[in-house]
Amino acid sequence: MSEAAQQVAKQGGTAKAQAFAAKAYAAQSPTSGLAPHAIQRRVPRPQDVQIEILYCGVCHSDLHQVRNEWQSVMPTVYPCVPGHEIVGRVVKAGSAVKKFKEGDIAAVGCMVDSCRVCASCRAGEEQYCENFMTLTYNGEDKILGGVTYGGYSDSIVVDEAYVLRVSKQLDPAGAAPLLCAGITTYSPLRHWKVGKGQKVGIVGLGGLGHMGVKFAHAFGAHVVLFTTSPNKTADARRLGADEVVISKNEAEMQKHASSFNFILDAVSADHDVNAYLGLLKRDGTLALVGAPEKPFPVSAFNVIMGRRSLAGSAIGGIRETQEMLDFCADHGITSDIERIPIQRINEAYERLLKGDVKYRFVIDMASLK
Repeated sequence: MSEAAQQVAKQGGTAKAQAFAAKAYAAQSPTSGLAPHAIQRRVPRPQDVQIEILYCGVCHSDLHQVRNEWQSVMPTVYPCVPGHEIVGRVVKAGSAVKKFKEGDIAAVGCMVDSCRVCASCRAGEEQYCENFMTLTYNGEDKILGGVTYGGYSDSIVVDEAYVLRVSKQLDPAGAAPLLCAGITTYSPLRHWKVGKGQKVGIVGLGGLGHMGVKFAHAFGAHVVLFTTSPNKTADARRLGADEVVISKNEAEMQKHASSFNFILDAVSADHDVNAYLGLLKRDGTLALVGAPEKPFPVSAFNVIMGRRSLAGSAIGGIRETQEMLDFCADHGITSDIERIPIQRINEAYERLLKGDVKYRFVIDMASLK
């Protein structure tokens, strides 16, 4: 048995677990939409925390997964219960749980476990687990079998090592998208040491981009928002952008040539990444957090000339995600949201496709009761 497998067995992953019924919304096929569905959650083990879900953010990846649009790399197993931006109330804490008690506000992000023994896990970078992290939904459920089910539900049970504390200073609904949109932008900005005296670009003002603007501003950088939509200028400034550049305007773009220390690209639609590489200073970095469907061409000279870097970043590890939540509490940062009842989730998906949300839908799970 491998070291990783031994660790899973040690955690109780090979034993049959007891389960209880929970309410959820699930997709039964790529075209069915989401509808009420009963799922099984495991009865908490000594190290587990049971959370009554109060709010769950709606990530664009939920839509991709529900419609099986990532089938080549991450095929969807149906029924699929999405949701990995979860904030709720602890209703049960196992006998070995130390960080949580009943009544605490807690959160769960994109992962609910990892191998814990590889170099990445040991470094607190569980998101890069070499044996692949256990995704909050559509991942392998090593306890009950089958796949994991996410936050479009009234309840979830997670090992306390993968549960986050949420300060009472944070609005729990506005905090929900921090578990994906927040940490996905916070992590690269921290990794590349964005701060005072730096010129930083954020490409796109959507669910990810608006959080990138807020964080880069809070870190003290001079923030420039790139958008194709002139009507987003006022909102970008409200969120903390010092300048707004309309990326379709070549003259505006050229004014900023070779001037950026760091650019965070949060766009998932097809676009020309070369236009942004040319805006970097020597040794500047363009980091991708958006995931366009098609590969894009990169001009070698755009990286050779100036020793520029094209990089990517996933979410953060558990330690960094907790750091991000604490930073948000200290600086009054949450996501700009629109609350919806679960019954409007299919409508929300259609609006999401049109970019018709400022800037994250959050499901109020009281509507599922």
